[in-house]
Amino acid sequence: MRLPRYFTDHMVLQRDQPVRVWGWAEAGEEVSASVAGKSAATKADDSGQWKLEMPAISSGENLELIVKGTNTLILKNVIMGDIWVCSGQSNMEMSLGGCLGDAEDIQSANLPKIRRIKFNHEQSSQPGTEAPTATPWQVCSPATVSGFTAVGFYFAREVHQKTGVPIGLVDSNWGGTAIEPWVALEGLGMVEALQAALAARQAEITAYQGALTSSLPEMEKWIAQTRKSLAAGTATTPPPRMPEGIGSYSGMYNAMIHPIVPAPIKGALWYQGESNGDEGTSYFHKMSALIGGWRKQWGLGDFPFYFVQLASFQDPIEDPAGGNGWARLREAQLQSLALPHTGMAVITDTVPMAERGDIHPRNKYDVGSRLAQWALAKDYGQTSVVCSGPLCKAMTVAEGKARLEFDHTGSGLMIGKKEGRSPAVEDTHGKLNRFAIAGADRKWHWANAVIEKNAVIVASPEVRDPVAVRYAFEMNPDGSNLYNREGLPASPFRTDAW
Repeated sequence: MRLPRYFTDHMVLQRDQPVRVWGWAEAGEEVSASVAGKSAATKADDSGQWKLEMPAISSGENLELIVKGTNTLILKNVIMGDIWVCSGQSNMEMSLGGCLGDAEDIQSANLPKIRRIKFNHEQSSQPGTEAPTATPWQVCSPATVSGFTAVGFYFAREVHQKTGVPIGLVDSNWGGTAIEPWVALEGLGMVEALQAALAARQAEITAYQGALTSSLPEMEKWIAQTRKSLAAGTATTPPPRMPEGIGSYSGMYNAMIHPIVPAPIKGALWYQGESNGDEGTSYFHKMSALIGGWRKQWGLGDFPFYFVQLASFQDPIEDPAGGNGWARLREAQLQSLALPHTGMAVITDTVPMAERGDIHPRNKYDVGSRLAQWALAKDYGQTSVVCSGPLCKAMTVAEGKARLEFDHTGSGLMIGKKEGRSPAVEDTHGKLNRFAIAGADRKWHWANAVIEKNAVIVASPEVRDPVAVRYAFEMNPDGSNLYNREGLPASPFRTDAW
């Protein structure tokens, strides 16, 4: 009898959810499990697979998970807590060591109720059953934390320190990857705009299965020849390369996410988009498929899914029309907030000009902390926490001026300035930057913008009858400075669809 590699000493089990354990044994073998006074038993099926479920447990630490078949496995120092899956590309994978302020944070990271498990980079043409573990569950300490996902660590530290809840991080990400390989096929089926992609992927899988079947006799022959050659000390030439069957969709989901969907989780954190940076609305469709597919596979309802809007990158431009680089990708991320139980961390203010050419900004503290504000407000009962910066919700025009209304104004709007990891503060002598305005001729001009209570009034002497406004709608909106008084920046936006 054996367990998946996901089950190790020091692991976190999801609190307040049924405790699920699964694995493999001889067909018909009796298997039982127990933890914290709860237990369950079952038998392995004809294929040797088994799974069992114990009642939910609210809390507990330094527990033993005991699993018995013909052999006995004992997992020690198990803790009940909340598990968050940290996925995406390199800015999620980026480890704490090397980040801004890492030395002090590593030294003070004696946080035994924060744990993480790290998955290897793997792809699969079919949904997998065994997680590709690179590092088993580790307890957060100065000796281990430098390898943790930095965004995940700062998120976990903030939530744990504010709530006392133990946090488990599933570190499953891959630098340079697009969103498509992380999407479950079931997610594609849930989005009308992606039906062609689903059909193409299903055809690819069918072709792969056919190629695999036709190659089996050749492979069997090669295996036999290889055995003889090894015995004789000679080499053999391998058969033609097998088709991988890894298309644009689902390969990483199959290998790096699907194997743990039997395990309940609290939610997911997502930092990705650079590799899809030339997209607009299509990325929103893919986010819909990603989130919907994961939720359907886990079967836990609309669990929280919090994501990061892309940071500033490259040199700023002085064209008021903007729209360059990742502007439309950020817009698609903003649009994704329409999906239930989602939240977005805006981080366009976290990259100093000295790092404008670095696609991996070093300030991951604000990223993780801003994600944590969403969780604290929406999932941990801290309803007084302001979880987001201002989000434009409406525009009206009167007397040649555009009036913008916002959600998430907190205790009010302000002109802010931010340095490093320090909180943003009010710039009492500053003026709002990066607002542009246009009339029916669709010609953009930099605008004068002023805060009026919880609104922003935008105007330009060159636009008598405004019809649209853009704010920070560019690859690097350097100088954009609209915040709420809780120090959270406004998301870039536009009111037009040109």
